Amino acid sequence: MTLSVQFTTMAVMVLSGIYLGLAQDTFRRFSVHWKNRTVISYLLEIGFWLLQTIIVFYFLFLVNSGEIRLYIFLACLLGFSFYQALLKTVYRNVLEGVISVLRTIFRFIKQVFLIFIVTPLKWIFFLLSGIIVFIINLVVKLLAIILKIILFPFLMIGRILKPLIPENFIKFFHKLHPIYSTIRNILKKGLEYATFKRR
Repeated sequence: MTLSVQFTTMAVMVLSGIYLGLAQDTFRRFSVHWKNRTVISYLLEIGFWLLQTIIVFYFLFLVNSGEIRLYIFLACLLGFSFYQALLKTVYRNVLEGVISVLRTIFRFIKQVFLIFIVTPLKWIFFLLSGIIVFIINLVVKLLAIILKIILFPFLMIGRILKPLIPENFIKFFHKLHPIYSTIRNILKKGLEYATFKRR
């Protein structure tokens, strides 16, 4: 390994140490959202450090084909210490500022979505539901009126012929009255349910 490659490797490892500090603080900032879930917390912790190891080794592979020396670890530790001493507070403040801006943007987009999309769709749904219920109620009432008009002559004929009907026949129909009432109540409840009628 030439001297220039060694210097490049040291510079990259110092930057890698700084990067590890940045990545760790970023990960710790968001880890509060899953810290109470032990299994997920362990899995994410392991996955995070495996990913950082792969990234740092990839940088090392680009500059010196992946040769590992003691000074490489020292350079990486130097970069990490430099970050902890001088950049940590600044980066955390910047990170909080970015998160605050992103939250504000997200809330704004959410409000715009609710005002211009969700609310109009909700009112359109209620309007269409009201129109449909009104039409169904109107049709049911018209059918009831038509049915009364159709049955009126038969009812009149029945009243005229009632004295001529045998008493046993009338008693038979009286026995059927509970069945008729049950069927009528079932149909009535079905119509009320279909038209969303509330008492």
